[in-house]
Amino acid sequence: MTETTMNASWTDGKRYWWLLSPALPLLVVLGLLNFQFNHAIVGDWGTWGTPFLVYLVLPLFDFLVGTDRSNPPESAIAALERDKYYRWIVYAYVPIQYGATAYGAWLAVQPDTSWLAFAGLVLSIGMINGVGINTAHELGHKRENFERWLARITLAPVAYGHFFVEHNRGHHRNVATPEDPASSRMGESFWAFLPRTMIGSLRSAWSLERERLARRGKSAWHWDNENLQAWAMTVVVFGALTLWLGWAVLPFLLLQAFYGASLLEVVNYIEHYGLLRQKDASGRYVRCEPQHSWNNNHIISNVFLYQLQRHSDHHANPMRRFQALRHFRDSPQLPAGYAGMLLPAYVPFVWYRIMNHRVLAHYNGDITKANLQPNRRGALLRRYGRA
Repeated sequence: MTETTMNASWTDGKRYWWLLSPALPLLVVLGLLNFQFNHAIVGDWGTWGTPFLVYLVLPLFDFLVGTDRSNPPESAIAALERDKYYRWIVYAYVPIQYGATAYGAWLAVQPDTSWLAFAGLVLSIGMINGVGINTAHELGHKRENFERWLARITLAPVAYGHFFVEHNRGHHRNVATPEDPASSRMGESFWAFLPRTMIGSLRSAWSLERERLARRGKSAWHWDNENLQAWAMTVVVFGALTLWLGWAVLPFLLLQAFYGASLLEVVNYIEHYGLLRQKDASGRYVRCEPQHSWNNNHIISNVFLYQLQRHSDHHANPMRRFQALRHFRDSPQLPAGYAGMLLPAYVPFVWYRIMNHRVLAHYNGDITKANLQPNRRGALLRRYGRA
């Protein structure tokens, strides 16, 4: 069979599975409608459907459905990326995300909303906006101005607009090195990583824009600063909701934004834990390769997250669209999908038990090749030694 014939006969077996991604915020809206109109049946726990889905149901379905390591043939990539069906799937997330955020904010300030229901709303809407950061991630790497602006619009409800700057120009340059605030270190708990990455990413984004604008003879506070533009969008969104619902909505908006951002950062924690790019003879870090990202091929998590789990190919080809990302055999593999790794990441001793020996195996027993947490380096070297 010729390559042309193979290309003509190849079809994307997950073509309609990808619709599950924009379906996620729609499911949240339906769940909140059920809470509002069937409260006597579902009770205050009716707002907790989204965390239940993400933390428990998706990992279960990942296990039941299994993995898919197949790649599209190289000859099909160009046509696959031109297919606008996949673009509209990503675009569709944004208006539903905004609708869910507004609906959740309205429910949060109702006088009969209990603290239990309020907490569920924070987690459910925060989760939708946290997954929205992944939508912005997919859009922000593209060349088209429309998609790049849509990425910033998507980041506004979670107040994390500087991600657009730091991820594209900071993380992709420094990934899997101690200089990257978004690359977690072996022996570093998620709770130690969270403030380091949030503060470090903010500083990096500001520094990157200050340097870019300085080259153009402009102040860091000039309106051309992409961080200021993105944060202004958040002010507009939060301001509009406050004008509509009153000051009482601000605690909800801030809490869901913080939780949504933490959801992004726990995924960052999972993606590069302990992995380190070595330095070449000149003292520079080697180019980022498949072995510098933890990957996974569980189907359900991948279709909900625009195949983010094929992270190695994303770092090798940042502008490649999600439907064309490939599996690499030499990339280290997680034991479960991202959804299944979230809860273990929150519990340090469980996470270390799952992942530390995998980091060690990845480096053939030489722990000195891993990205180690500085204040635990001695303890790690004593425990794991050197093969």
